[in-house]
This record gives sequence, structure tokens and C-alpha cells, in this order.
Amino acid sequence: MIEQNVSLQPYNTFGLTAKAKLLSRVTDVPTLQAVLSDSTVKNEERFILGGGSNILLTKDINALVVKNEIGGIELEYEDSDSFRIKSGAGVVWHDLVMHCIANGYAGIENLSLIPGNVGAAPMQNIGAYGVELKNVFHSLEAVEIATGELRRFSAEECQFGYRESVFKRKLKGQYIITSVSLNLSKAPELNTSYGAIEQELERLNISTPTIQDVSRAVINIRSSKLPDPKILGNSGSFFKNPVVETSQFEELKANYASIPGYPAGDKTKLAAGWLIEQCGWKGKVVGNTGSHAQQALVLVNYGNATGVEIFELSEQIMQSVYNTFGVQLEREVNVY
Repeated sequence: MIEQNVSLQPYNTFGLTAKAKLLSRVTDVPTLQAVLSDSTVKNEERFILGGGSNILLTKDINALVVKNEIGGIELEYEDSDSFRIKSGAGVVWHDLVMHCIANGYAGIENLSLIPGNVGAAPMQNIGAYGVELKNVFHSLEAVEIATGELRRFSAEECQFGYRESVFKRKLKGQYIITSVSLNLSKAPELNTSYGAIEQELERLNISTPTIQDVSRAVINIRSSKLPDPKILGNSGSFFKNPVVETSQFEELKANYASIPGYPAGDKTKLAAGWLIEQCGWKGKVVGNTGSHAQQALVLVNYGNATGVEIFELSEQIMQSVYNTFGVQLEREVNVY
């Protein structure tokens, strides 16, 4: 079924009021293939929408919006050491994490409470608290929009980088991810050294944590810093943490002693939130939008913001950080 002139406000976490010229909800691969081959919409551009957590809509979408609602989680393979879990792309990412934790599948507990659907996870190689999707990724299946053919991509073919993949570069707009398969472990190797996880586990009086404990700690930390998009429209982290030459970091460190930096290969990753906060944006309200009071990296919709208004705020923040530190921020969200 294809609907006309549909509001996308319920389908983006910023709660922006853009409309879709056409919209179709798909719950399985055959339906998706049928929509893509439908002769009545063959001349319409395709716009793929998952959980709507990583997009900024600055205008109406004059296209066929394909809402990916492909569900299902299954145990694809198991041996003495590991599990391979296959999830439909329309599954809420946090629901997948909770499913895996409940069944003792270890490896993605640090990625608890990341907004969005499973299909978006490999597109931007989601990561948090020392873990990235590529650490556990096995493969994905995707339908080519031009031909309707279903293809499997290996980890190597996805070309993962920091918040990057081939689907954000060379193959952008060419495929619709339908499922994702992950290699998870029976013997957890917990990563508690990043961020405030250790401190939160201490606060909870947990000395020998399980994957459930690590997940709980991450959820507590994220909940204390990040606003719930159901209450206050946002897309989580709006900007990527910039990666700079280590020589540039040393120069910055000489002028700003407290600037945090983290090894990133032969370079250094900076904390975008810290840079933004130093420029005075944290908690600042500009019209109907602003930088969140608890986390400067998060831009929010206070109720009546437009996508253009939020985009313009991001431009001001990026210019401010560049003028102060000589560091160019990049948006993590996709702007339309």
C-alpha cells in the first residue's frame, strides 16, 4: 500500500513536521521488492527511512518514502564459542541489545540505548563506550534499489570507518539494508574502561560485572546525559568526534591543558562535546532549538523548531569551534 501526502513527524526523532509525497511501509523483503518494481511509482525518487533517529529534515520529501519495518530476530548459527544472530533491519536497535543480553549473547552490551533501528547500525558503524559495530559484525543483506536484487555484504565489503561505511559514500542511496548478522560470544570480554562505566559500576556496588551489569551502567549513564526524544526532540549526538593529527592535538594541549584526547591509530580523537561546551553553547537556547544542558553534543527541538532552524544552529556551532580551535566538526546526522 502506498499512501500520499503523509506527515513524517511521528517518524523522525526530532519531531519535525516535514511531509512525504508518498509513503510505503514494508515488513518483508518480497514486499520491498514489489514496491521498488511498482510501475505506478517507477519515476519517483526513493527515500529510505528506518527509525528516523539520524536524520534532519529541512524540507518536505518529494519522493516515495520507503519505511523499513522488517522485523524478526533469529539464531542463525552456534558453535562452542559463539552465536551468530540475524536481525531484521526494522528492529529497534536497543530491543536487539536487550534480546541478546537476555539470552547471554555477549558483545553489544556497551551499545545499549543507542537510538535508531538495526538497519542504520552498519550504515554509520555505530559505536559507544569503546565498542563499535564492526567489532561484532558478520554480514548484512540489502536490496539494490535499481534492480530489486538481494545481495549479501561481508564486513570487508562494508568498508567500515569511524561512523562511516560504504553505504554513506560509494553506495549511498543505492541499497536498502534488510537484515544484519552479528557474531556474539559465549565468553564475555567486558569493556568497562571507557567513559564512566567503571565509576557507575562502583556506584552500583558491582565488582564482578556481567553483561547485564555493563548494559545497566551504560543505560544509566546515557539516560543521565541524553534527553528522551519522546519528550524532547533530538537525534542523539549531532556531531562526530573529530579526529586530528596528533601534532595538532599537542598544539591544542599546550593552549588548553584540559582538552581531552583519545588515541585513534596514529591520530587523536577529540571530544566534540567538550569543544562545543568551551565555546559557550552548552545549554544555550536559540529560538526554538539549542544545545542540551546536559550534553552539548545534542541539539534539541523545544517544540516548534524547523529543520532549517536546527541546521542553522549547527552551522553557527561548527563555525564557532573552528574559529576557536581550528578544528572542523562534521555532522553525524544526515541532512535532507
